Amino acid sequence: MHLSTVLRLGAALLCFALVAQAQSPGCTCSTLYMGKCDNSGAGGCQCTLAIGTATQSINCSALIPKCWLMKRESLGTKAGRRVKPVQALVDNDGLYDPECDVNGVFKARQCNNTDTCWCVNSAGVRRTDKGDKNWKCPELVKTNWVIVEMKRNGTESVSDADLIQALKTTITNRYGLPDKYISVELETPLIYIDLKQNTSQKLPGEVDITDVAYYMEKDVKGDSLFPANNQFQILANGNKISVKEPMIYYIDEKPHEISMRHLTPGVIAVIVVVVLAVVALIAVLIFTRRKKARYQKAEMKELNEMQKEVST
Repeated sequence: MHLSTVLRLGAALLCFALVAQAQSPGCTCSTLYMGKCDNSGAGGCQCTLAIGTATQSINCSALIPKCWLMKRESLGTKAGRRVKPVQALVDNDGLYDPECDVNGVFKARQCNNTDTCWCVNSAGVRRTDKGDKNWKCPELVKTNWVIVEMKRNGTESVSDADLIQALKTTITNRYGLPDKYISVELETPLIYIDLKQNTSQKLPGEVDITDVAYYMEKDVKGDSLFPANNQFQILANGNKISVKEPMIYYIDEKPHEISMRHLTPGVIAVIVVVVLAVVALIAVLIFTRRKKARYQKAEMKELNEMQKEVST
């Protein structure tokens, strides 16, 4: 065999070995299908997430922070029930391009690359009115209670106790949230999952309940962030429990500061329609009563006249 042939074969084998090492099955992102991992460097397996034109290093042994995930999504896509707590917030503002700190935590003030700014909680949900660039947000208020509301999407015969345990087990095993932060309440067909985690309770390295809620909402909607081979399923005594229509509510350690004077035009329109409907109903009732009263007076007058004629 010629020396040049041997050299070419050796080079080919070396390239194959390097590629195989870089794509080792052990070097994958288990918590995000979009994560890119590589173990060809000196530091071992390193994973990153592309956010727009930037590349962010991520820890794939835990859930990826919601702020980074939401930022990536925003850059890529721009173009009877239980009574809720009074201070519960719903993310009605939709997707925006958030500012995150080096750890993937939302910054207290968000502006979505515009001249309009507002304050958010640790879930990235607006908790104040909106203002200009001078709007001040002195601190990032922690969300210490998240309510995940969803519906059963089937009629599987499972006891309440088994379903509650299955939900807790799924949340703990899939998202890494300790059982102590989870409670479940059933009101068929609705399921309420309460995730409560005070600042004083959360230990270093523990997953945040806002990240768990974000991942779970994506799972229930069929838009999972996990790799394709890690399917979302809730198993209770061997029965696969199907759920749908997730709704997330956020309660903070401090009351929100959203005032009525900054209601959106849509909400104002609804209020106006309701008020007009009530006024119209009252007008109809008053008109009906007056008409009935006039009829009764006329009837009494005719009756009196008839009595007079009889007496004469």
